[in-house]
Amino acid sequence: MARAMRTTAFTEPNTISDVLKFEAGDYSREVGTILSGAGVLDVGTVLGQITKGAVTAAAKAGGNTGNGTLTVDATTPKVAGAVAGVYTVRCIAAATNAGTLRVTAPDGTVLGDVAVGATFESQIKFATADGSTDFVVGDGFDITVAAGSLKYVPHDPTAFDGRETASVVLLGKVDATSADKTAVLLARHAEVSRLGLKWHASVDNSTKKNNAIAMLALKGIITRDSA
Repeated sequence: MARAMRTTAFTEPNTISDVLKFEAGDYSREVGTILSGAGVLDVGTVLGQITKGAVTAAAKAGGNTGNGTLTVDATTPKVAGAVAGVYTVRCIAAATNAGTLRVTAPDGTVLGDVAVGATFESQIKFATADGSTDFVVGDGFDITVAAGSLKYVPHDPTAFDGRETASVVLLGKVDATSADKTAVLLARHAEVSRLGLKWHASVDNSTKKNNAIAMLALKGIITRDSA
């Protein structure tokens, strides 16, 4: 009676040669910090950098005549396109129990207008409310998006703190489960194998991967389909 053969499959960990196909020596590499809590990351993991932090709002310097309020969204105060810096929200048209507020980005770009009592969502998200005393022209608020830690985590296109931009590729396996870890990163002027790249669970289809690959190309990291 023939005995059935049993086979066991083994998965070998990534090595640098599985990922890196060309680099310009030390020029292509950087040393960076992987953020605690990122977990165990394999060679070839595509990373993003935390460039944006907490969002806070306060009445403009000198205070307001009106006593209406502005409250940043508790769940998603930052949305797509947000940048670190100070956003200004100023009353440009006063009205009884109403008014119009204009929102300007840190670089001076006008993002749009919002009525008192309504919600605004473009780069930042907040709600406004009328008070017992109406706003006058010039009243307003400053919304500050703090700078991020500049540490690295796996690229996540659903996030809004900087990691939504794919920026570097990890060149050494690290365990950042419970502490920050220093790591060698591929940052520019290099070629990598698409098959060797590792992705966060949120990068779950070819469109998201292609978008990330396009972002890496902007950094001079070119992805080839060959192994």
